Amino acid sequence: MKREFLFALYQTPRGKLLQTMEASYLKRSITVSCKQQQLQIGGLGWENEFVDFSLYQNYLILDGKGEGDGNALKVTAKAFNLPIQTESMDLIILPHMLEFDARRFQTLREVNRVLKPGGELVMLNFNPFSLSVRFQFLWDRKLADSWRAHFITKVRVLDWLKLMNFELLTTAEFGLDSYTIAHGKFQFCLGSLFAMAYGVKAVKRQYTLIPLSAVQRRKANLATAGLSLESRLHKSEGHD
Repeated sequence: MKREFLFALYQTPRGKLLQTMEASYLKRSITVSCKQQQLQIGGLGWENEFVDFSLYQNYLILDGKGEGDGNALKVTAKAFNLPIQTESMDLIILPHMLEFDARRFQTLREVNRVLKPGGELVMLNFNPFSLSVRFQFLWDRKLADSWRAHFITKVRVLDWLKLMNFELLTTAEFGLDSYTIAHGKFQFCLGSLFAMAYGVKAVKRQYTLIPLSAVQRRKANLATAGLSLESRLHKSEGHD
């Protein structure tokens, strides 16, 4: 789906402030080495505000329309069919993609496939309860594709990640003029209702199942050991 609603929102005063806060959050969230592989699904055009492309030369932006900063490596492809090798990425960023993705579940499966075990996933989504976002949504109703957007609650996103064996690292709430970051398990608070958007950072865990088999117990040969010890003692006494 098209993301005109997202780009139109970024042109509003509140949207520009949201962009600044999201750029700050993304910059803090990119903690992998510059030599590792990074993937952003969905171009924004202002990636240079949170990525230094002179250092992160492996930073790849995948977008169906070729959107994204001109200094980054770019690939034109669909998110639900990533032309990327399995378990090859150390970091994946999804900036407001799932809300406008009609095949979001297949996209998440693809993200899970190409991300390495121990790799990190960072997501940005709009808050479905935000009045300012809903007002902009109604104001932009002339953009037909924006009506197909399906805003997702944070609880649902965390449920999806849990099903794919992701461990939550941090969550962020982007308010009207500032944002907050919480570590560990998500806890609902009143501020969540007024946030314009939220961010989630998680790590992919891969658990190896250890097959259980019957263990044969060996009987301890204590009697034999005891006799052997006694015979040695007798020999020692005989020598004396």
